Amino acid sequence: MIITNLILKNWRNFREVNVPLRERTYILGANAAGKSNFLDVFRFLRDISKPQGGGLQKAIADRGGVQKLRCLHARTDPEVLIEVHISESQDDAEPRWKYILGFKPEGKGAQRTLISKEQVWDKSRQILNRPTKDDKKDVVRLTQTALEQIQVNSEFRELAEFFADTTYLHLVPQLLKFGDLIGGQRLDDDPFGQGFLERIAKTPLKTRESRLGKIEKALGLAVPQFRQLRYTPDKINGRPHLEAMYSHYRPNAGWQREDQFSDGTLRLLGLLWVLLEGDSLLLLEEPELSLNDGIVREIPLLIQRIQRDRKRRRQTLISTHSEALLSNSGIDGRGVLLLEPVAEGTKVRSINSAEVLALRSGLSVAEVILPKTRPTSIDKLGQWK
Repeated sequence: MIITNLILKNWRNFREVNVPLRERTYILGANAAGKSNFLDVFRFLRDISKPQGGGLQKAIADRGGVQKLRCLHARTDPEVLIEVHISESQDDAEPRWKYILGFKPEGKGAQRTLISKEQVWDKSRQILNRPTKDDKKDVVRLTQTALEQIQVNSEFRELAEFFADTTYLHLVPQLLKFGDLIGGQRLDDDPFGQGFLERIAKTPLKTRESRLGKIEKALGLAVPQFRQLRYTPDKINGRPHLEAMYSHYRPNAGWQREDQFSDGTLRLLGLLWVLLEGDSLLLLEEPELSLNDGIVREIPLLIQRIQRDRKRRRQTLISTHSEALLSNSGIDGRGVLLLEPVAEGTKVRSINSAEVLALRSGLSVAEVILPKTRPTSIDKLGQWK
C-alpha cells in the first residue's frame, strides 16, 4: 500500500496542504522551508500507532506539546488536522483507506489535548466517526485515538500496522563511530543510527549475509579500493561490528572496523541497508550528505532498481536540495513537491504546467525546479561582514 494524498491543516509551518504523493516523491525547498516538518507527519502517525510505547499523547509530548505542533499563523482555529489517503497502487481511482485525525487543546481546566475528529473510511464506507455519544459523555476517551487501541481498531488494524511500520533513518556517522565514547540516551526508533549495528546483528543470518553481499558489490563500485565487507561480533564483549578490506600495497593488510570508515561510506551503507530492509513507507532526509556527487546522481536509479526487484514495492519520500541528485533524468516530475515560504507559513505544491513542459523538453528537475528554492537575497550573503 502507498499513501496517495496528504491533507494538512495547521501542522507546524503549514496552514493548509493538499498534495498527491507518488511511489517515489522528492520534497524540495529552501533551508527552514519545512521539509523535515513535512516528513514528521508520517513519523507522528507512526508514533501514535506503535504497539509499544506509542499513542497520541506521547507523540504530542515528544514534540513539545500541541503548542509546538500548531501553526503559529492559525490565529482563530486551534485544530490541527491530518488526512491521508492510502491505495494499493498510485494510479487507483479511489483510495482503499482514508484516515482523518484532528486534535486541539481542551481550552479549559487541565488543558489536555483532545481529539476533535477521527474518521476511517474503507473505500466509500465510513467505519469510524468520532467523537461519539460515549466520547462526549466521558471526555477522557478523547485523549486516545481509536487507531492506537487494539480493542477498537479490529476493522482497520491493517491501517495501524501500516503506519507503525514506517521507517526513518538519518544516519549520523559520528554517532556510529564514537557511540561508545559519546554514550548518552538513544531516541525511540533510533532515527540517527546509534543502534545501526545492533539492527544488523538482530537480522537473521541468511538475510543479513544476502544484504551485506549486495551492499558489498555496490560499495565496490562506489568506493575506491574497496574489496570486501563482513559482519563480525567482538570476541571479548560480543558487540557487533562491520569490517571492510581495501586493496592495499600490503596484500595481507588487516581489516578496518566501522570507526575507520569514511562518513560517506557509512552513509551509503546505511542508505543501502534501509532500501533492502522491509517494504513499509521509507523516509529519507537529505541522502546526499557526505557523498560524492557522482554517487548522489545515481541515488534515484538505485532506489528504482532495488524497488523493481522486490515483490512488494516500497514507497519512498525523499527530502533534498542536491543539484546532483535532481539532475538524474530518471526522476518523474509527477513525484516532485515544492515547498515555498510565503507571508504566513509554507505552501506546498506539485509542479505546474509550465514546469511539466520544461521537463518534457529534456530539462532536469535540477534545472527547472531547484532554482525556485533559492532565497531571493542569497547573493548578499557573500557581502556579509
